Amino acid sequence: MRIRQVDLFEVEIPPIAPIAEIWPKIYDLTLVKLSTDEGLVGWGECQGRKADLETRFQSYAGQDPLALDAFAQPDAINCALLDIAGQAWGVPVWRLFGEQVRDRVPVSYWSSPMEPAQTAAQAEVGAKAGFTNHKLKARPETIVETVRLMKQAAGPDYTVGVDPNTLFVQPSLAARLAKELEPFGTVANFEDPVLKDNLDWYRLLREKTWIPIALHLGAPAGVLAALKAEAVDQINLGGAAAQVRKSAALCEAANVPIWVQMGGLCLGVMAAYSVHLQSTLAAATLACDELPQMRVADLTDGSLQLSEGHFTVPEGPGLGIHVDEKVIEKYRVA
Repeated sequence: MRIRQVDLFEVEIPPIAPIAEIWPKIYDLTLVKLSTDEGLVGWGECQGRKADLETRFQSYAGQDPLALDAFAQPDAINCALLDIAGQAWGVPVWRLFGEQVRDRVPVSYWSSPMEPAQTAAQAEVGAKAGFTNHKLKARPETIVETVRLMKQAAGPDYTVGVDPNTLFVQPSLAARLAKELEPFGTVANFEDPVLKDNLDWYRLLREKTWIPIALHLGAPAGVLAALKAEAVDQINLGGAAAQVRKSAALCEAANVPIWVQMGGLCLGVMAAYSVHLQSTLAAATLACDELPQMRVADLTDGSLQLSEGHFTVPEGPGLGIHVDEKVIEKYRVA
């Protein structure tokens, strides 16, 4: 088998309206399609512009996709190669990662920074759609009122992941906000609440609040440092699949739960890839941040099933999804 053709599609599917009003574009996304001479097609997805990826990715034309070390390639190519391998061998991609420990993967609803009433309205939308966790880009001056209104709108079982992107800055402010938020009983975690260059601050915060403290990390060295410093209750893991697997193993050994964000506000190809991986990670018990549902169109045409706040892990060969190229053409920019 040989890769006959490499096609790249830079696609811009806008976020849903409430998010688009604040962040009309999140980042550049490019889809990769590897077509083989035996009729198998593999899909991948990555952040970046087509023009910056074209030369490198075209070098895969003519190669045997089953002979390449998939995990030594960029993640978009890795995904596409595993998609082809799974189809060739008649197995879903998760089987190429290891033993499956779950067949449904929890996922969060999501909001960009908005006024408290706007966020509460979105929480009501998320709760009615069956989500139970809402990842929130938080700001110190509005977070308490935001959570209060979210609880009123979505109910006591709808939890909030508070992610200020370090804008609480120091433990003194973070601890005060935690004290004000604790009575609501709905805050699932503080992610990156303070500056990330001092793990002692994170360990100190764990002593000041029962709200779980989380860090967004990637490389195993950083994960190991946070675990050894007893600085976290939870970890948001990002990066390429091979890196996530290694870091997740460390978290499992330390009994620290994780959630995964390989793509964030990605499209359905990356989300499917991540869901396959997460289904094999014992530590990945928390709602993930793979968020194609926060865009106005689904290029998987519903084949990556999302219901009651969970993705169903596809069981078909390869990624097990259908990529609707009509949607790609509609939103293609290059």
